[in-house]
Amino acid sequence: MSRIGVLPIDTPDSADVSIDNNAVHVSGPKGELSISVLSGTKVSQEAGQILVSRRDDGSLAKERHGLMRTLIANAVHGVTEGFRKSLEINGVGFRAQVEGDVVVLHIGYSQPRRVRLPEGISASVEDNTLTISGADKQLVGQVAANIRSLRPPEPYKGKGISYSDEHVRRKAGKTAGAGK
Repeated sequence: MSRIGVLPIDTPDSADVSIDNNAVHVSGPKGELSISVLSGTKVSQEAGQILVSRRDDGSLAKERHGLMRTLIANAVHGVTEGFRKSLEINGVGFRAQVEGDVVVLHIGYSQPRRVRLPEGISASVEDNTLTISGADKQLVGQVAANIRSLRPPEPYKGKGISYSDEHVRRKAGKTAGAGK
């Protein structure tokens, strides 16, 4: 049995869960999400809990058991509390600002980089920290990764965009006259 897949998912009062044949719909104060039920798995709801089980003991069902449970648990957490990713912007003159659903990044290029946020994702800037938040964990992570890829941190001075919990390995620069 899957150690993760057999765990029940508690649904808080603020979340509304409905299960169709091929989808699980979760709605709450932060938004609505829909997850397709993977083949080989079965989803049921009993007494305020969601249970995920396998249809058979085939290898496909075993592979997807824990994944299906985690996807549903992330959806329930996302619509009730939401997910956040924080990015730090380091560098002289580097800054970010939010204009509606567009993040404008001044990160050392001749023109500012503009990133349009998808529906359901919001951003805020405080000091040199850009925070991406939303209900869909995968989408929040993908938007943060796309923004980080515009100017990843460089190893000599640490300039660039990095995750707030990321450690940037620093290299020693050249030493004058060391090779003589």
